[in-house]
Amino acid sequence: MTKFTYHLNQDNIELQASNWCGLERVFINGKMVSRKFNFGLQSMHDVLLNNGKKCRFQLVVDPQTELVSCRIYKQNQLVTILKQGKKQLQQSQLLIETTLVIVFIGMLSLYWLG
Repeated sequence: MTKFTYHLNQDNIELQASNWCGLERVFINGKMVSRKFNFGLQSMHDVLLNNGKKCRFQLVVDPQTELVSCRIYKQNQLVTILKQGKKQLQQSQLLIETTLVIVFIGMLSLYWLG
């Protein structure tokens, strides 16, 4: 899971993107305001902030460097670019793989005991 968090004016913004199932979600002040599945290298979420202003989140993956960038636009003007590199992706993938192995071993144990 890749997470980007940003504080924009009075709003706490979080974009979550799963590198396992392709689910992307945008939260503003803890409330989910956008959700979609994406398996491509780029996606966009257009949402309204609590003050009624338009905000766009553009998620971009560079296939050569595996760098993930989240560009945040407010009223069509770039506010910031948040980045996460290959290390964060590898840590996330390792956590997912470890969890799956533990679940699989647990299921096998239950099967053998039953």
